Amino acid sequence: MTIEIGTLIYQGKAKGVYETDDPQKVVVEFRDDITAGNGAKKDNLSEKGFWNSIISAKLFEILEEAGIRTQYVELIKPGLMLSKKLEMIPLEVITRNIAAGSLLKRYPFEPKQTFEPPIIQIDYKSDEYGDPMLNDDIAIALGLIDEYRLKIIKETTLRINRVLKDFLESKGILFPDFKIEFGYDADGNIVLGDEISPDTCRFWDMETCDTLDKDLFRQGESGVLDAYKKVASMILDDEDKEKWNIEL
Repeated sequence: MTIEIGTLIYQGKAKGVYETDDPQKVVVEFRDDITAGNGAKKDNLSEKGFWNSIISAKLFEILEEAGIRTQYVELIKPGLMLSKKLEMIPLEVITRNIAAGSLLKRYPFEPKQTFEPPIIQIDYKSDEYGDPMLNDDIAIALGLIDEYRLKIIKETTLRINRVLKDFLESKGILFPDFKIEFGYDADGNIVLGDEISPDTCRFWDMETCDTLDKDLFRQGESGVLDAYKKVASMILDDEDKEKWNIEL
């Protein structure tokens, strides 16, 4: 498929979104920028965008096979993803299977405490207000979502969690928590967007509990890129490697 990449229409902390010659599709560029602390800590890691795009593409494909709508169309090449154009909903939906990170700073949970059922946390995606946590009433009162669509988002998030958790555990990866975002497609359907990668998820090696995600960068540790690459090596099969011309 030949895609004509046009004007930059959105630039986030680690990705850019470009128009294409199809008004219903965009190209998402995964850059090598990495940030933490709401952008307070920044760096650039060569090939980070390459691996994040591949991991996201693989996990989007797993979800599509399970019947979950995503904005993913195809990985044009590592670093560039063709996606459906969405009107994004300004909510960050966080699912927690194991207690880690900020949850331990805010609440008296035990480290690595498991949650069954998982916890769903919803934050307002707003740099101006510091991405505050919302309850349902506040989200609805702000006009960010209505009760019916919020229910769809929560139900879909639980389905996403089940599919990804089962897949990742089959590959030897624990899935403590992850952040996802949703948007509306041209027909008004609620569709999973953004990315699913070590930038937005916690991945732990099942045998060692070693961190395989952006927490390494947050904590000032080395081996960030090696961890991202390891996640890719654990989840990709030979067909994926051939399709995307990857050597691991």
